Amino acid sequence: MTWIAPPAERRELPTVAGEREMLQGWLDFHRDTLLAKCAGLTPDQLVEASAAPSTLTLLGLVRHMAYVERVWFRVRFLGQRIGDLYATEDNPDADFQDADPAGAERDFAAFRAEITACDKAVADRGLDETFSPRPGRTLSLRWIYVHMIEEYARHNGHADLLRERIDGATGS
Repeated sequence: MTWIAPPAERRELPTVAGEREMLQGWLDFHRDTLLAKCAGLTPDQLVEASAAPSTLTLLGLVRHMAYVERVWFRVRFLGQRIGDLYATEDNPDADFQDADPAGAERDFAAFRAEITACDKAVADRGLDETFSPRPGRTLSLRWIYVHMIEEYARHNGHADLLRERIDGATGS
């Protein structure tokens, strides 16, 4: 039997909450939205570049967001020395370019695992804690949350278009 992207339900957004809960809620909502855009599709559909001339695919977006989660929360903020999920020296855009239907289930599992690892890694860190990704630039954990929400929102717009072109599904 062929693997199918599993259903995804978006968690309820907090409407009145503290800052950390609000940021986490919006981030989780956008994470869930990306998975909802993929739900019910086959691996071949997930790698379909459905909006020519763009080569962007839904699986490429899932892989890219796993990479972005890892880089911002764990590598840059916490300074963890962990390997890249997809990029190589020869292909820094492998997250997008090397999406393979045979690896779709594994890539979805990696995405979910990265989200869990990132959430756990920063759960007890303060939003005002800072780091310097390069000399002369200081950012806070709060900045990462806002950036991640923006990154997901932008790519979820791409996912909307890709999904509609694949099978006509809209919404969610």
